Amino acid sequence: METSSRNSEVIHAGIYYPKDSLRTKLCIEGKRRLYAYCQQQGVAHQRVGKWVVAQGAEQLEYLHTLHSHCAELNVPTEIISSAVAHKEEPLVRADAALVSPTTGIVDSREFMAALLREMTDSGGTFAPNTSVVAIQRDQGSYRVLVTTGDPETPFMAIRAPVVVNAAGLWADRVANMLVPDSHPWREQYRLHFAKGRYYVLGAGASARLRIRRLVYPVPDKNVVSLGTHLTLDLAGAIRFGPDVEWTTSNGDYAPEGGAPIAKVVRAINAYLPAVQSEDLSLGYTGIRPKLQHPGGAFRDFVVREESDAGMPGFVNLVGLESPGLTSSLAIASMVDTILHQ
Repeated sequence: METSSRNSEVIHAGIYYPKDSLRTKLCIEGKRRLYAYCQQQGVAHQRVGKWVVAQGAEQLEYLHTLHSHCAELNVPTEIISSAVAHKEEPLVRADAALVSPTTGIVDSREFMAALLREMTDSGGTFAPNTSVVAIQRDQGSYRVLVTTGDPETPFMAIRAPVVVNAAGLWADRVANMLVPDSHPWREQYRLHFAKGRYYVLGAGASARLRIRRLVYPVPDKNVVSLGTHLTLDLAGAIRFGPDVEWTTSNGDYAPEGGAPIAKVVRAINAYLPAVQSEDLSLGYTGIRPKLQHPGGAFRDFVVREESDAGMPGFVNLVGLESPGLTSSLAIASMVDTILHQ
């Protein structure tokens, strides 16, 4: 299930991105919807809270800037001192911490299962193990050619007046099926793939550290990554990640490569000195579909109905990386509004 399951399973507060960006608006609204949906559907989740920790004067200045940004967004945060942080989490190193009380965690597989159940109960059809191989605009609708997995009838054509391209890591390729090689979409919607590895803390070390909330370092420039952060699962187990390795493949989940474990530990030790190399084991990998190229400036989510490009009823969702899971229900509502306004 690609990005839907290979992620940190965090319900983000919506604090990092520009005020008027879709990433911010959809994350904040999506967070509200996701907590309510999980409560209604019995999806496992927990509002554990999160710290963004600062080391040194420059990061402390960033923390105050972020706190002011959150106030503009009406997202609750507070800054606590090193002494207060040490009292709450004695093993976490921080000159100060920004506390985000609305951040949480969710069982993404239970969430996907609830959505699938709701969709099929409403008469929808789920067709796994199929691939879209071609799309044509024809006589006022779309002809979508898909594989079937049946050797006798390997392809099937589906005709639909509306198509929502929510193909994740493949969204740019699906969009390009409709346009010639010279079309602006080829560059405008081109995805760049950032592979990240997650490391699991051993049960003994998790019990020893007893961290009770998510802990994030200050993010890097342009928020390409939120850093090698500490997250919890619903059983209280600790994991760290993801790191960032730019790759040309959107399907290479092999754990080999990436930063040496010593470098990963150094990044963790900046805020959690008690972690040692032998405490960690490689857990899993994920791939983020980024519209920004390596070293590039911030790029927002694309949620766009393409009437202006001559394709009414075709909706592109491109570059839906973090905080895409948190934003998902708000994105669905936005698409519904676009198509039925």
